[in-house]
Amino acid sequence: MSGKVLLWLALLFISPLSYGERPETAHVLVVPITGVIGPASAELLSQSIARSIEVDADLLIVELDTPGGLDTSMREMIQRLLSSSVPIACFVTPSGARAASAGTYLLYACHIAAMSPATNLGAATPVSLAPSSNSAPNEPESQAPSNEQSMRNKVVNDAVAYIRGLAELRGRNGDWAELAVRDGASVAANEALSLGVIDAVVNDRNDLLAYVDGQTHLGEELRLSDPHIEHITPGWRHGLLKALTNPNVALMLLMIGFYGLVFEFYSPGVGLPAILGGISLLLGLYALNLLPINIAGAALMLLGVVLMIAEAVVPSFGLFGVGGLVAFGFGAMLLMDTELPELKMAFPLVAAVATVSLIFMVVVIRLAIKSRKRPVVTGMNRLVGAEVRLERHYWEQGLVELDGALWHAQSFEPITGMSATVVRVDGLVLILANKEDTS
Repeated sequence: MSGKVLLWLALLFISPLSYGERPETAHVLVVPITGVIGPASAELLSQSIARSIEVDADLLIVELDTPGGLDTSMREMIQRLLSSSVPIACFVTPSGARAASAGTYLLYACHIAAMSPATNLGAATPVSLAPSSNSAPNEPESQAPSNEQSMRNKVVNDAVAYIRGLAELRGRNGDWAELAVRDGASVAANEALSLGVIDAVVNDRNDLLAYVDGQTHLGEELRLSDPHIEHITPGWRHGLLKALTNPNVALMLLMIGFYGLVFEFYSPGVGLPAILGGISLLLGLYALNLLPINIAGAALMLLGVVLMIAEAVVPSFGLFGVGGLVAFGFGAMLLMDTELPELKMAFPLVAAVATVSLIFMVVVIRLAIKSRKRPVVTGMNRLVGAEVRLERHYWEQGLVELDGALWHAQSFEPITGMSATVVRVDGLVLILANKEDTS
């Protein structure tokens, strides 16, 4: 009995010492952030940081390759990076990759900044201001700046202060960061290392782990020899969100939604065009909500769609349709309020959509013209020209049978034969005439 008591006492004293000890094998998470920085990238990084905190990871590696992206998504990602309780290493890889524009801010925000050889970063001027304003470079200092120049100065100064704050926080070169914002400066990996912009130039992930091993971050010494590496693979939601934030996909969804609803209006009761059109239209509008759109471009596109609908409903022999196509085309080209090429509308796609709309408009006009030439098949006017058989006792008025129904009939001249032709419908009375007189 005393042996069991001693065993329990030993376990009681040992367990507090062993509880909470980290496993001998370090845990490292790796997440790829590629392409345009947008809502999909922000959500992926947020989930990755949450996962690293959940598993008490030693390090989160963000493998970065981006041309830049949306300012709102970039700032959301940086807030998550700065609040992370797990050290984060930003690694621009593979060779040939870049951390341009928004990627430069992300690199400055991470605890550890590394690059592969033959990579670059910089060109961090806000993309909406990339084309220089019309202010003259030698403008006298005494001249007051224009509203456009004042707005540009405000945005640039805000961006400079933002990236300088990140540089001070991580102990990196703030002067070069300001050049990257004001002048769009860019540097390759080795030059960035010599300037103190990044911490290391490494060939691959193993070299990065070897470099970080033994360093102290967030008050803890990192032991990363032979770590367990967990790869975070973007799921279907990330892929869907990334596809939706492609402006070309958003345009296609809007047009599919538009044509689906138009076809349903022309053939009510089918159901499938309305369902697909409604879903596509809602997804397209959701995508536009996530993208930086130009209000004037959106208004022109809306005007174009309205004019094309007007052409389909009230054919103007092409006037509304051509005006709608022109408005839609210019609106699509102006829709995205950014100079980032990856967020611009593809001209071939806009041309293809305009061509399909033109074909649709021509078909509608031809059908409208043909319908006007067809005889009337509904309403009272369809009875005009119909032939009716007369009873022997019919003289100048009486009852006649037409289409299985009895009608009151009247004629203003004697009917010579046993049949007559309807020349007019007066209320519910058929006006008849001799067949030879109707020509």
